[in-house]
Parts: sequence; C-alpha cells; structure tokens
Amino acid sequence: MFEEGQYFAPIVTKGDGSVSVQLGEGHPGLEDPEYRARRDRIATAAAQWEPGDPAPLIDYTDDEHEVWRVVCADLHEKHREYACQEYLDGKEAFGLAEDHVPQLHELSEALAPLTGFAYQPAAGLVPLREFYGALADKKFWATQYVRHHSVPLYTPEPDVLHEVVGHGNTLADRRFTDLYEAAGAAARRVESDEALEFVSKVFWFTLEFGVVHESDGLKAYGAGILSSPGEIEEFRHMAIRPLDLADMGTTDYDITHYQEVLFAASSFSQVQDVVGGFWDTCTDDSIAALKVAA
Repeated sequence: MFEEGQYFAPIVTKGDGSVSVQLGEGHPGLEDPEYRARRDRIATAAAQWEPGDPAPLIDYTDDEHEVWRVVCADLHEKHREYACQEYLDGKEAFGLAEDHVPQLHELSEALAPLTGFAYQPAAGLVPLREFYGALADKKFWATQYVRHHSVPLYTPEPDVLHEVVGHGNTLADRRFTDLYEAAGAAARRVESDEALEFVSKVFWFTLEFGVVHESDGLKAYGAGILSSPGEIEEFRHMAIRPLDLADMGTTDYDITHYQEVLFAASSFSQVQDVVGGFWDTCTDDSIAALKVAA
C-alpha cells in the first residue's frame, strides 16, 4: 500500500543510460511496440535532464494532441459543474490551452508570475521524500507522456494530462500552492517512514482526491478527480466521510480503481486551516498520537 501511493512509472535503466518503461498486464499500450518505444524515449529524456535546465522538449504526435483535445473537451463542462471555485479560479488564471499538449517549460514560465511553481520532468519512480520534499521548493515532478490513444478517457497511471489538467490548474492558485509547500515541508520534517506515509495519505485524500461542500452541492478540488473524465462524474456517489486527519492518514486506498471513500471539507477554508495547519506543525510524535486516536 505504501508503494502504491507513490508517484511512479516503473522503469529499468540500461547500460547505455537509456530507460525502458515497464508496462503492467492489462495496460492499453502493452502490445503496441510504437507506443512502448515512444514511452522509452520520453522517459530517457527525463532521466538525462539536469536540474536547472528547461524540461526536455517533446515533439508530440498528432495522435497525442488529439488525446489531449478529447480529454480537455470532455472535462470542460464537467469542471464547470463539479469543480470547486478555487480550482476554477486557478484554471482561469492559468489559461491552459485545450487544443494541443503544452511543454512543461512553457507551463513553468506561465506559473512563475502566478505562484512561482515550476515543473520538473520525471522518468519514473520519484522516492516519496524527494517527490514531496520538492514541493517545499516550489518544484513539481511530472511525467511528459500521453496515455494510449485507444482509450483517451482512461489511464492506469498518471500522465501529462493528470499532471497539468489536474495539478497545473491548482499550481496556478496560491491558496493551493500554500498547501503544496506545507506538504513538502512536512515531508522533510518528519523522520520515520511511518510518519511520511501518514503525510502522503493526507495528501492523497486532499490534493489528489479531496472534495468540498459548496452552496450548490459537493465539489472536487483533488487533481485525481478533476483530471479523470469518469471519476469526476462518479465521486458524488462514493462513501463521503467528514474531513478527519486521523481517518485520512490511516485509510488504505487502491490507485487502480475509482476511490470508494472520499473526505469532504465543509469549505476550502477548512482544508486550509485543518490540513494546512497539520502539515505546518506535524512531527513524528504528533502523527503517532493521531494514529493512536484513529
């Protein structure tokens, strides 16, 4: 469960420094040699990236641009109906193009005057402490590949649509990035793997799959919901629990299915106060106390 919650795309580094992406059974691109070769090239470019350099320029194909257009078009009205106001504010400020896949370095330039956040290319597994810790420096690790064109509305792993449509629009709003930075600081502050896992689970049930009550119903603010054309229509039918740190930090989840349990805040201000406050102050001892109380 701990490893499932990590940001990953399993890879193997070859002797020449190139990277091979390991696609699991049932992956839509498993039997597509062209897609697999492309995934390897994109991952290799990220693996060879050096901090301080712009993210690698990816020459996206017509099929990949079409997948981007299909997903963005499907989500356009769904965001209006199901996204919380804070996400919509970030989306408007970011002005993300919906007709082509953008480059990470372009997105970093767009985020700079808004929140100061920047994208870093990820080839595959980023260790938990490194992934979350980078948030404290306003850096967000992201994949650059596009899901397989045969199933544009589904991906078994986080792709550039998740990183940008889901997280990018939140990285454009300081109310969100204050939380990202706090999570990063917490990941660096805690010492044990158990405490780090607790921090990561709170992140999962908030910035990845968080929901909030608004005057016209339950809305989503988590990137995992807001980048999923299917899950965004289903989240209101899941088991909804009140926002509770101990419950979130000790609840297991499965990344391969729609989330069956979600935690709803009474307002986004509650997320800022409760979750942000937790990340601002948590220690190994305070987390151990929360686990005892769960």
